Amino acid sequence: MAFRASFECLWCGRSWSTRGPDDIEGFAQLCPDCIGRAGENGFLRYRFRAALAERARASPAPVDALGPPEELARGAPLADDLSAEMVAYYEARADEYDHWYLRRGRYGHGPVHDAAWQAELDQATRWLDGLPIGGEIVELAAGTGWWSPLLAAKGELSVYDLAGAPLERARARLLAHGLRAHIHVRDAWERPDRTVDALFCGFWLSHVAGDRLASFLDLARSWLRPGGLFAFIDSRSDPRSGAVDQPRTDAADVAAGIVRRRLADGREFRVPKVIREPAELEAALRVAGFEVVGVDATARFFVLGSARAPVP
Repeated sequence: MAFRASFECLWCGRSWSTRGPDDIEGFAQLCPDCIGRAGENGFLRYRFRAALAERARASPAPVDALGPPEELARGAPLADDLSAEMVAYYEARADEYDHWYLRRGRYGHGPVHDAAWQAELDQATRWLDGLPIGGEIVELAAGTGWWSPLLAAKGELSVYDLAGAPLERARARLLAHGLRAHIHVRDAWERPDRTVDALFCGFWLSHVAGDRLASFLDLARSWLRPGGLFAFIDSRSDPRSGAVDQPRTDAADVAAGIVRRRLADGREFRVPKVIREPAELEAALRVAGFEVVGVDATARFFVLGSARAPVP
């Protein structure tokens, strides 16, 4: 990112103005408090390292007293700046994310469209509830845990997301239902540490770039024991799926599978978003080696898919 003298922190949203053109905060677009936490947080560490490199290109300067980049680099950095921006977006969106499901505020499109949304969301819920999910279950990119209570009622659930703020809402949701799960901050791209009976992703595959889908499906298959079930729910392309005031995405970003998203406080982010039709997803699952593949869609808003890991 280019230097900005004044900005809203990408992590906490705090407004900040730099003291001069060499301030690392302006290159990272992080406030001093968040810069100070760079050694303990993957996204902040990534932004700090990127800011050091950007400042060095702009005007070579000594490294800040926070320590050398290699000290902050411990742990796996995020893949690229866009991935980091997506994490920042979901951290910042945690308080309003469920409004999307509930069609509240900026996500309401009038009684006709909202009724259609609710009917299809109910359809997706019944579909997921009807799947033969059980045993040990992993939910990747779980966000605020909208689907987590349903899954936790079916088996031993582990809930993972790289953004911590949404996971706190997932924890509260599970507690409100009197349910338990293992909840941890974890990148959806991290290699599995075990195999499980079922894997679920809600609205994650559309955040996987076009050239990385095969890699992610290979990772999904490696999570599963022979015959294990992979299930997902994702978005179809409908203009009334998102907020009424979403910013326009330019043609180049659309072609690259990138969209602009605006929060209620006005902050904007660029995130990867690739809408795939059922036939494309079904073909990709078969190429990845899955069996018993079935991908369907509701009338307007959702894609529903399941497949099984092969049995030797």
